[in-house]
Order: sequence, then structure tokens, then C-alpha cells
Amino acid sequence: MHPLLVQQFANKFSLLKHLGRSTATVQRFSFHPSKMVQIKEGDKIPSIDLFEDSPANKVNMADLCAGKKVVLFAVPGAFTPGCSKTHLPGYVDRADAIKSSGVQEIVCVSVNDPFVMSAWGKQHNTGGKVRMLADPAAVFTKQLELGADLPPLGGLRSKRYSMVLEDGVIKSLNVEPDGTGLSCSLADKIKV
Repeated sequence: MHPLLVQQFANKFSLLKHLGRSTATVQRFSFHPSKMVQIKEGDKIPSIDLFEDSPANKVNMADLCAGKKVVLFAVPGAFTPGCSKTHLPGYVDRADAIKSSGVQEIVCVSVNDPFVMSAWGKQHNTGGKVRMLADPAAVFTKQLELGADLPPLGGLRSKRYSMVLEDGVIKSLNVEPDGTGLSCSLADKIKV
């Protein structure tokens, strides 16, 4: 490990001890010298809670995908033009065809609150076709390393992507080259 990193850890450790923090607290503040890597094909979907319809209705992604074939797609924001005119409607229109190929769930994720995702889903008649899941604090998005800083939309948002999962394992992942475009992640491009 680089000597500077060792010194930074020692400083952090001694400061926390000085403040009377427990060893467990100190261990929580450990760091990793390597950058996180974007999730990839062959990885398992993380066990993170998203929200459906309200903050009271948690949906754990690992549990949702366990034992199922799932298509998941993410958008930068609900009610935005590309998401509302093309991306979400494409999955709603093709839901029956996608599900007829063995997919049990189609899931839309966005860094929005669950009330916004619910209203957006109702506007596009997603009931029984596409589950609208909110990632309000971008925890899921950050864990996948698929975030994009989009200040006009409020800061950290999700890149636009789609994936096919089987029993929680990513079988295919299609991330838009610029993170926001409308090409490889569209419903008519998904290969199940």
C-alpha cells in the first residue's frame, strides 16, 4: 500500500479513537485505494432495497430477481422527454412479447421518489406490465457504478441502460454510450 494512504488511514483511525469512537466505528471508515468498477455481465445484482408506490413498500432487488428471469431498465428521470416518449412506452408496448419469452418481471428504475415513479407509471399504464421502482438516494445506482452527474436534472441520476438477469445474475448489460441516449437500451433491442 502506498505510504501516503497508510498515513491517511492512521490519521483517520487516531482521530476517531480520540473522539471516543469504537473499533467497529473506526472499521466502517476504512477505505479502498482502488476505484469501484461498473457492474458487468456475470455479476450478481446487489441486495439493495428500492421502493414501489411509497416509502413503506420496499422491494429488495436480490429477492425480486431470485429464481426468475428479469428485464431491468433504468432511466435518468421520470417525466423527462426521452424517458416518457420513447424508453418507458417501448417496454409497456412490448411487455407481452417480452414476457412471452420467459421473462417474469420487467422493472424500470430511476433516481426519483416512489410517489413520482408511481404517478409516472399510472400516466403510462404500466400496471401488470412494468414495475416502477424508485432509487431515491441513488444507493442502487451508485452500487452498480451506473450513475451520471446531470445537474439540469438535479445532480446524480442513473445512466440509461437495460439488463437481462437470470436468478439474480446479469446475463446481458446494455449501457448507452453517452449514458443518456436512446439506442442499445430500448425495448426493441433487448435480447432475452
